[in-house]
Amino acid sequence: MQSSLRKLLNIAASQANRHSIESCIISCVSSPRGKFLTFEGLDGCGKSTQLERLAGKLRERGLAITVTREPGGTPTGDKIRQLLLDTKTSALSSKAELALMFASRVQHIEEIILPALAAGHIVLCDRFTDSSEAYQGGGRKLGSELVLELHRVLCGNLAPDLTILMDSEVGASVERARRRNQARTNADSLDENRFERESRAFFSRVRSGYLEIAKREPQRVTVVDARGTPDQTHAKILQIVDERFGLLGSAVKARNVS
Repeated sequence: MQSSLRKLLNIAASQANRHSIESCIISCVSSPRGKFLTFEGLDGCGKSTQLERLAGKLRERGLAITVTREPGGTPTGDKIRQLLLDTKTSALSSKAELALMFASRVQHIEEIILPALAAGHIVLCDRFTDSSEAYQGGGRKLGSELVLELHRVLCGNLAPDLTILMDSEVGASVERARRRNQARTNADSLDENRFERESRAFFSRVRSGYLEIAKREPQRVTVVDARGTPDQTHAKILQIVDERFGLLGSAVKARNVS
């Protein structure tokens, strides 16, 4: 079965797209490139807010920042996002959901992420493949192997330089996400409530999936306890980013010299 899956995956990934991604990754690795940082966590954990706060702090230092998100990030990806999050597509199968996530991701990598990295930008991305492994692999019970194989074939194994995993209490996060999305639906009729309708057991599996990833890749994934105040969480993230890359301190020194 695994050999058949590999054949299907290799057929599904067009050679042009795959080679395009692989060549761009090789180019980024062999020349000076930006940094790729991703934020992960349950819906309602505050990651989008924290990503924007970090982006603002880095921009204050004169750094070139690209802020993006998944699913979405491109015109094509945003159309796929609407399909994935709309409650009207609640009958979507788990594998179809995963396939759509990767369709959005491949376009996102080629159109936004790799060009920004090649230009020396710091790319801050709200969700990446870890979300697929946690939500579809864990929450939908499709397993990690399928997700990682799709990432290898379709995305050239592109990995973030750092992933901030914001760990939060399941019940509180889901309730915050439901309130936020309901307010958004009332304001502009944009329905993004499909995942928030899932059970607590589903989100518990998602959280467990995230923690397994962090355990497997501790050099890349840093877990941040997001149960404190937004300011406390922001301070933790700034410290992590500065210790890993020296972005904040080095930018301050460069500005003083100039």
